[in-house]
Amino acid sequence: MTHDILLVDGYNIIGAWAELQSLSKQDFSLARDRLVDMMAEYAAYMGHEVHIVFDAHQVGGVGKHALHHRVHVIYTRKKETADERIEKLVTTMKRIDRRIYVATSDFAEQSVIFGSGALRKSAHELQREMKLVMKGIDKTIEKKQRTQQSSKIQLSTEVAEVFERWRREGK
Repeated sequence: MTHDILLVDGYNIIGAWAELQSLSKQDFSLARDRLVDMMAEYAAYMGHEVHIVFDAHQVGGVGKHALHHRVHVIYTRKKETADERIEKLVTTMKRIDRRIYVATSDFAEQSVIFGSGALRKSAHELQREMKLVMKGIDKTIEKKQRTQQSSKIQLSTEVAEVFERWRREGK
């Protein structure tokens, strides 16, 4: 079974997606948080392991790694770019039973990614996938709500038989 990993160049995606770009002009940390939330939904729906890499020059906590909603959030060390960290991650994570995707629209980074054995997703491709994920989540929620409404209480067969017996005995 193949285990898929998605490495996301955080600031590249924020700069490429209109919603996040607009949010970053108001509050950059809010745009980062929104990307993490979106990637958590992506990870849960797709079943992928997701790592978002941010350049440290935009934040404090240089060289920090945290886990938020099952998404690995990585801030590079001082003088280390997100591209460099992503390249290192691809090298260390590469195995025969894994597919590693890197989400970036940085052309130079894409060339290096191919050379190291990872697959690329442009920011546009990831955004298209994210829209499909959100539609899938909405459909799943809608279906679950319909099921809950149509059968107010789910009863096991045994419980339903007991209730039926009580109903007959009461007549």
